[in-house]
Amino acid sequence: MNSISPGPSDLSEWIARIRGCDMPVFARTVDALRRIIGDERASASALAQVILKDASMTTKVLRLANSAYFNQAQQGISTVSRAIVVLGFDPVAQLALSVALIDALLGGSLRSRVNLEMARSFHAAVQARWVVQRRGEQQGEQVFIAALLSRVGEMAFWCFGGEHAQALERCMKQGEMREEEAQQVVLGFSLRHLSAGLVREWKLGSLAAAAIEGDARSHGPEWAVVIGNRLARASEDGWDSIGARRVIREAADYLGLPPSVVSAEVIANAGEAARVAAFFGAPEVGRAIPSADVSVVAPEPEALAVPSAPDAALQLRILQDLAAMSLERAAIADILQLAAEGLVRGVGCERVVVALLTRDRMHLRGKFGLGSGGEALCAQFSFSMDGDPEDVIDDALDSGTASWVDPARVERGGTERLCAVTGCESGFIVPFGLASRQIGVFYADRNGRGLDEASWRAVQHFALQASLAVALCEGGGVPG
Repeated sequence: MNSISPGPSDLSEWIARIRGCDMPVFARTVDALRRIIGDERASASALAQVILKDASMTTKVLRLANSAYFNQAQQGISTVSRAIVVLGFDPVAQLALSVALIDALLGGSLRSRVNLEMARSFHAAVQARWVVQRRGEQQGEQVFIAALLSRVGEMAFWCFGGEHAQALERCMKQGEMREEEAQQVVLGFSLRHLSAGLVREWKLGSLAAAAIEGDARSHGPEWAVVIGNRLARASEDGWDSIGARRVIREAADYLGLPPSVVSAEVIANAGEAARVAAFFGAPEVGRAIPSADVSVVAPEPEALAVPSAPDAALQLRILQDLAAMSLERAAIADILQLAAEGLVRGVGCERVVVALLTRDRMHLRGKFGLGSGGEALCAQFSFSMDGDPEDVIDDALDSGTASWVDPARVERGGTERLCAVTGCESGFIVPFGLASRQIGVFYADRNGRGLDEASWRAVQHFALQASLAVALCEGGGVPG
């Protein structure tokens, strides 16, 4: 075997390298998402804010949310906020986590091996979800994600293993050892253990960890993940192979179904897995899944792309969603989140801040921000309410009057406090609340770039819808 340059010497060093050097962006995304998933008090708006920071993630999460595989009711979904309402908090969070992982791994160096491992993961995920659903259980999405993550070590290694990955590739091509034996010879550990270590390191869930480490109960969801992985691997030798027939019989016994029924359905599942991979933005991976004759076509990237300019059709869909949420008496915080998302994705605003008056009405403080720089601006968006009728902020909340801040308005005075915080002389500040009692404002701009009349009207429409929602809520209270 050719000598290779020194690198990580053991499993713990490989985990540290992948976490700290090779996938730091994914690690930060995981941290943000896991904090939200693990916090029972976390709001839908907090989850939406994490997803909306990444335009590519937003597009892919929305594409998946609109796919028949995840949205069986086929409700049209235009925003992340609505996806959370329709699909649920945890499924959307897990989809975002999976999208982040796939994006981080698609640029791997040993592309053929990365595609193979990713194909196994998608195939196992679809088969595992099918097993759970066939048993009439309600953990389909959890099992799907656990199976998708169960080969994270294999995928990460082939992406970032460098010379070690090439050495392992050469060893495996010789065909004299099984995969795990070759991994032990080259690395001193199996990649299955690397998967287990990364799942623990990133806290990707006890279900994935149990399935990887072999702690699978005979009738628990972990076993569905195990069966999914076995079906995916066995299919690589052909569905008529001895190994595939054995796993199909095993699945049939577990489900209490005839092997002929299971065989037909798992073959169909393989085709479904190829289509699901395409929806995650990995059509090449889908074509690597052993299946029946299935044509895998990448979805149109434009279909749900985050617009860089105002999109009147998207504005209308979001306003309709806002009206529906208002009639359903949804939480004001969720309605404000959706309105802010509409300003970013539909109106084309670059920075949006939703600010609320404190209960004593003495201060206006940023609640959350969206868009490029929106979160940073929100952290600075804090003003005392001095009752100065000349001040644009005081006037907005005292009189309920919206203001279009531009150089001419700046020249007249009263915008000094606002411009000192925003750093630009072009923006909209629009109050919302009850006719007799405003509770907050939307601030929106394009970070110094010019605004137009159409955007001005659109921002006011979104603020009006938020005000209607406040009026419908009992007491018109300020969200906590």
